[in-house]
Amino acid sequence: MTGLIVFFLILVLVIGYLITIYNGLVRNRNEVKLAWSNIDVLLVQRHDELPKLVEVCKRYMQHERETLERVTQARSRVETARTSGDVASVSAAEGALRSGLANLYAVAERYPELKADTVFRNLAARISALETAIADRREIYNDAANAQNVRIETFPDAIVANMFSFAPVRLLKFDATQTADVDVGLAFSK
Repeated sequence: MTGLIVFFLILVLVIGYLITIYNGLVRNRNEVKLAWSNIDVLLVQRHDELPKLVEVCKRYMQHERETLERVTQARSRVETARTSGDVASVSAAEGALRSGLANLYAVAERYPELKADTVFRNLAARISALETAIADRREIYNDAANAQNVRIETFPDAIVANMFSFAPVRLLKFDATQTADVDVGLAFSK
């Protein structure tokens, strides 16, 4: 009789431990989703601001269609990647958009009237603030993704993760060209 009680007590403890592991994995997975959702909100806000910036620039920059089109196309690629939820595509599209915006701001330096335009300055400041916020959220996302990946690869969590098909999460990575400082001098020499 005592052996049966000990067996059931051990069984309850093991099941409780497995439930605790499962709940932790679910919590981590939801933290990753929340972090991505926070990035998504900022991407949508920036997505909404960029056409306004391009429109203001069009009034002044009649001969800079290529620069404006690059920003518009990059914006579209980010939106497509964002809606698909493909982290790798978002990374690549973000790099192109960052480069296009840097070129746009550099070219804007050639237009004193544009630089003096209050709407342009406000939009540029808003987009810059969104860029900073997106960078901060990327760090939070990568921390959450890394925590999830570590949990599903370590024992005993890996056993529960495999039982319930917890998949690794892709980190939001950028290659050296996407994180390097933009050569503003190049934009001015065009």
